[in-house]
Amino acid sequence: MKLVINIALALVAGLPLATVQGAEAVVKPRVVTEAVKHDSDDPAIWINRADPSQSLVIGTDKDADGALYVFDLQGRVVQDKVVRGLLRPNNVDIAYDVMVGGVKVDVAVVAERYAHRLRVFRLPDMLAIDGGGIPVFEGERARDVMGIALYTRASDDTLFAIVSRSDAFAPTQGYLNQYRLVDDGNGSLHGVFTRAFGEWSGLKEIEAIAVDDAAGFVYYSDETYGVRQYHADPLAEDAEDQLAEFGRGEFTEDHEGISVYARDNGTGYLLVSDQQANHFNVYSREGTATAPYTHGLLARIAVSTDESDGSDLTTVELPGFPGGLFVAMSTDRTFQFYAIDDLLQAAGLAK
Repeated sequence: MKLVINIALALVAGLPLATVQGAEAVVKPRVVTEAVKHDSDDPAIWINRADPSQSLVIGTDKDADGALYVFDLQGRVVQDKVVRGLLRPNNVDIAYDVMVGGVKVDVAVVAERYAHRLRVFRLPDMLAIDGGGIPVFEGERARDVMGIALYTRASDDTLFAIVSRSDAFAPTQGYLNQYRLVDDGNGSLHGVFTRAFGEWSGLKEIEAIAVDDAAGFVYYSDETYGVRQYHADPLAEDAEDQLAEFGRGEFTEDHEGISVYARDNGTGYLLVSDQQANHFNVYSREGTATAPYTHGLLARIAVSTDESDGSDLTTVELPGFPGGLFVAMSTDRTFQFYAIDDLLQAAGLAK
């Protein structure tokens, strides 16, 4: 009965009709992008604050002959902004108002896996501003960088990149590295190593990383094990201590992309891809007064993506996406754009 009611409500509201798999409704995207050449992997949403209708989605094409694609809100490739010739670009993230050459700019930072470096591109023109790349995991055997999340510290606007790697030789302690991204005074950013942190189960790898800037936490998916939480600020009193792990026994196989739905009052949701099940598990962003780092499973949302890996989310209202935009990759070489309101309604969750 609940499924019938939900579909009826969607029709009344003019929302995309969910398809049905077994006994559950599958939320359909509002937009599916044009396909990339090889392997879509991770998206990041850039909000054009002067004109939100001109906002963009940046997405990686993960291959040795890889690229950083740029899409408009209709899912069309913006050809003159695509960055090609990247060596297996893996994950990407975006930061706003970064000081470069005395000017505040927005940036997209991508993990270039086979080159063992980060690339930084100015938005929206996609001009490289990294002096040719920022090397990571220097001096280590395990250097194939995969995941990246950017963290802007509220107290001083310092920008950090938190990165992971894919390698059987990676350490089980200190799997992630954190770098401070600094203006070199010549119009480029360079990286300063800050710390190694984060536990790894040793089961598979760590790719998906997400930062909750407002709360100051970083989350990452220890694939087939669970999701782990740490302080994002390396100067936090207990910065090296794991604060929580959750999602144990609640996934079919891989824990993948993480997105943060943040409300101004400190509440919200954490969406984590249950990759092989084609679901996103929804956890509480906040804990309780007695257990502040408890993240309970609230809902499971069936989506139309196939084995989704990376995802991103914004609560900024964009044309055609009531409640905000959620983007997830699919194995058909596309990215799918969902309206936040569609997802929350399907899950029975409040905005």
